[in-house]
Amino acid sequence: MDVFDNYCPSSQALTFFDPDEGLIGADTQGPDFDVIDFTLPTQSQTQSSHIDVKSSVDNDDSISTDPNKNVERLVEDVDNLNLRALDDDAETMVEELPEHACAYCGISDPASVVLCTNSKKWFCNGRGNTSGSHIVNHLVRSRYKEVSLHKDSPLKDTILECYVCGSRNVFLLGFVPAKAESVVVLLCRHPCANQNKDMNWDPTQWQPLIQDRQFLSWLVKVPSDEEQAKARQISAQQINRLEELWKENPEAEVIDLEKPGIEKEVNPVLLRYDDATHYCETLVPLIRLEAEYDRKIKESIKLEKVCVRWEVALNRKRVAYFRIPGANEGPELRIIHGDELILIKSRGLEEEAMEGHVTKIPDNFSDEVALEMESIPEMFTNAPSYTVVFKWKGTTYDRMITAVFNVNKNLEDYIKLRILGREMEDMVLKCNLPKRYSAPGLPELNHSQVYAVKTVLQRPLSLIQGPPGTGKTVTSATIVYHLSQIHKGKVLVVAPSNTAVDQLCEKIDQTGLKVVRVCARSREALVSPVSRLTLHVQAQNVNGQTELRKLQQLKDEAGELSKDDENRYRTLKKALEDEILHAADVVCCTCVTAGSKRLWMSFHSVLIDESTQATEPECLIPLMVGCRQVVLVGDHCQLGPVITCKKAAKAGLTQSLFERLVLLGIRPIRLQVQYRMHPALSAFPSNVFYEGSLQNGVTTEDRCKKIDFPWPNPDRPMFFYCTTGQEEISGNGVSYLNRTEAATVEKIVTKMLKVGVNPATIGVITPYEGQRAYIVHYFHQSGSLNSKLYQEVEVASVDAFQGREKDYVILSCVRANEHQGIGFLNDPRRLNVALTRAKFGMIVVGNPKALCKQPLWNHLLHFYKDQHLLVEGPLNNLTEYVLNFPKPKVPYSYKPGTHSFNQLAATLAQVAADSRSKLAAHQSALAQSHGAASSNFSTPAINFMQAMAAAAASYFGTGGAGNPNVVNSGSSNNTANHAAAYAVAAAAAAHQGVAFPRPDHQPGFGAVNPYLFDQMGYISPNQQFATANANSSKFIFLGIVIFSCFILERSVEEYYFDLRLHIW
Repeated sequence: MDVFDNYCPSSQALTFFDPDEGLIGADTQGPDFDVIDFTLPTQSQTQSSHIDVKSSVDNDDSISTDPNKNVERLVEDVDNLNLRALDDDAETMVEELPEHACAYCGISDPASVVLCTNSKKWFCNGRGNTSGSHIVNHLVRSRYKEVSLHKDSPLKDTILECYVCGSRNVFLLGFVPAKAESVVVLLCRHPCANQNKDMNWDPTQWQPLIQDRQFLSWLVKVPSDEEQAKARQISAQQINRLEELWKENPEAEVIDLEKPGIEKEVNPVLLRYDDATHYCETLVPLIRLEAEYDRKIKESIKLEKVCVRWEVALNRKRVAYFRIPGANEGPELRIIHGDELILIKSRGLEEEAMEGHVTKIPDNFSDEVALEMESIPEMFTNAPSYTVVFKWKGTTYDRMITAVFNVNKNLEDYIKLRILGREMEDMVLKCNLPKRYSAPGLPELNHSQVYAVKTVLQRPLSLIQGPPGTGKTVTSATIVYHLSQIHKGKVLVVAPSNTAVDQLCEKIDQTGLKVVRVCARSREALVSPVSRLTLHVQAQNVNGQTELRKLQQLKDEAGELSKDDENRYRTLKKALEDEILHAADVVCCTCVTAGSKRLWMSFHSVLIDESTQATEPECLIPLMVGCRQVVLVGDHCQLGPVITCKKAAKAGLTQSLFERLVLLGIRPIRLQVQYRMHPALSAFPSNVFYEGSLQNGVTTEDRCKKIDFPWPNPDRPMFFYCTTGQEEISGNGVSYLNRTEAATVEKIVTKMLKVGVNPATIGVITPYEGQRAYIVHYFHQSGSLNSKLYQEVEVASVDAFQGREKDYVILSCVRANEHQGIGFLNDPRRLNVALTRAKFGMIVVGNPKALCKQPLWNHLLHFYKDQHLLVEGPLNNLTEYVLNFPKPKVPYSYKPGTHSFNQLAATLAQVAADSRSKLAAHQSALAQSHGAASSNFSTPAINFMQAMAAAAASYFGTGGAGNPNVVNSGSSNNTANHAAAYAVAAAAAAHQGVAFPRPDHQPGFGAVNPYLFDQMGYISPNQQFATANANSSKFIFLGIVIFSCFILERSVEEYYFDLRLHIW
């Protein structure tokens, strides 16, 4: 039922009500308003039109969102799935379509189409083969937000806008039913829906115009199943390609996708490489692809009519302060400290531009950005407004490419060959091991930390896995101390983020070593916890250097130096910095800064912290210093690097060097004692992500605070707080928020503050930037306590909180919908990070009905349920939530590296059995034509899914049906489903003629669990088998690629997840 049904009886008129008319006596229910009148007065226009409300509402149920129908259609025409040029008739059809036809599918019913006023293209409100309607898909992908209805639609050519403020951002707009019957008002989510005091409507009834990524059917008609079946069929992948094509050619059409050269393919990353040239040929195109995508995104950002407040900093430089539009909804402009922005002042037809570095970004206390300018004239500061654009710099990518090209000449042979994937005998370095492994000034090491330090000192290449709270930073600092003492050479310490570098730098300094922190020039003005250790500060504090001091003083006062003085200044400064660096024991910087000319010197050892958060090319940059010993520290069970270009990400650029080396057989040394979490909080992450290996270095008494908070069980300070609110697209169009969860979070935080919890010890985390921004806004607007208290509560994304901790953490899950799935909450690593930030207490706020469909979340819900910690109701009167979904028979266990293939398996499991069987049967017939045993595909005596599993066993040479190496014993549906996914992937590969030969000099496919489904039916790799075959056959990668072509792109791709293509 449409939400609007509650306010719109079919026998009465539906009117967009102008409250001012109500005040002057207009009778909206009088004879001037016919039963089918439908009017929408706004600030800019007032129009009347007619609509059959009942039929409009009924159309909301006519849309088919059943993926099985799409799969059935797919099976019927599987041989035609590849993109084809349209035939002559199709071209004629395209030419005959009216101007307002949907640019994706061609549907042209005026009541069903909407005009994007920015792109000037029309799109329908049907979903087609995607999870959202075509108009919403376009708005999200193009970052546009304004629409207009068709002139022949029931509402005429109305531009949707907020009645109060005139905002036309459809992702902010919603409707409020007026107290008069069948009358609604359009208002933006905030501030208008909350601040308006008009008594004609109830703001608490506000509902968004876009729900489940589709405009409400009473506003824009949803095309019928028949209309959508007759329309042009377009996949999510084609839509993505078309949107990219429009950026270069706005007049492009779907047929243009078939033209040569439109889509350039890139080679995926591999597990092994033939040589350094092969390595370069694979990685460099991916780096360039990401660089070009990043450049386009950054250069497309343009903020106009920005008001600037000017101040003079202590260093006498001018600082521009301004606000980024949409900060309350998750700003589109993502900036970090040190970014370079350009302010443009217009003077008639002339423009004057000045550059600056970002020294402040929006936070809980202020939504302003501070831009420290270099030397600017006084007249530049008197403009009423400015234009702000992003200055893109390719330094990061240039250094990555340089590092990849230099692998052959700048790396020790053993390290180079290991990185290329060669099988090597473990090398043991001869060194004088210390008698005492704990470093001065640092805590005593536990047994696993001592083992890690001792092992690393004797290896040229080591991996250390540091699960949450296991003392990774202390262990790393201790290793650096001993490397420096043993080899008497410099140690380079790097990490992908400045925060991680600062934390480790601070620890190393406590050992008494001479530490220098090197910052990028653009960040030298920022204050950090280790400012006194930074290179530029140490240079300023060196005694003597009279000439340099005078030149620095003159530059600060005048803003700039003469050409000769500037050259002299730089020469003196470089000489002094070189002297400081050469005297240092340890140099700390980011991975990218390690490629700076300032660090062109030799380092005996390199330690890369948080290496699993860096891309492989990024990790290579600090290795180009002639090092003979490398230590990678990280945790591949937590979040990996962020890649913005989907094409590069799917080709595997998201895989870290750490993760690939693990897959190559280099066993990481795992730290095993956690000192952060209450033992009750560590149980689930330990069992699910670390095979139950984590030991607690803290007791229940250590992590128990006597506060009067309504924990269901005070001995287990955690619970899952069930909500039923629905997700909404945030105002920026690319994120999500959940107002119900935000209100629940506010109640929890307020209760904690009232019982005396320090606000600085509370953390609120959420996967979505839209929710983060909305919670901050909600605290400010609706918090019942002093707003300054809420400002001290840190609200951040899960990704930003990796490596951080708080006493109490509240997780808002956000996702709750009918068709969209749970997005990147599917990634087990994100849940691992979220659940391991709290020390004393953890509360998860979410919609169990939406989350329970994913196996890992299902296990988490049952974990809370089994302990009577799955609750609902008022905070002071919590009651157990009634769980109505089945409990898994076997505990879930996350297998690092198999995440992508597990997603593939989980997706097929979502498809109904009959449709899955049809598809599998069709593919099995194709497999038979390529030599697969036909008997395995036609065995009526056993379950079809098990027959398919047997077919997979036969196809891969594992020994036939019933082999325990292929499926577990028993008849678990999950096992059957995922075995079927594997079988269909195999059959699809066979269709393409892909061979899976036995590896040379390796055990056969039937040896020692070559490929094993774990207890949940999920796929676990055998290391030797995977290593031997990943390149020669590309069996996993091609299986996923081809299978996704057959299934995901046409019907389920956006419906369930964003498939990430790794080898593993």
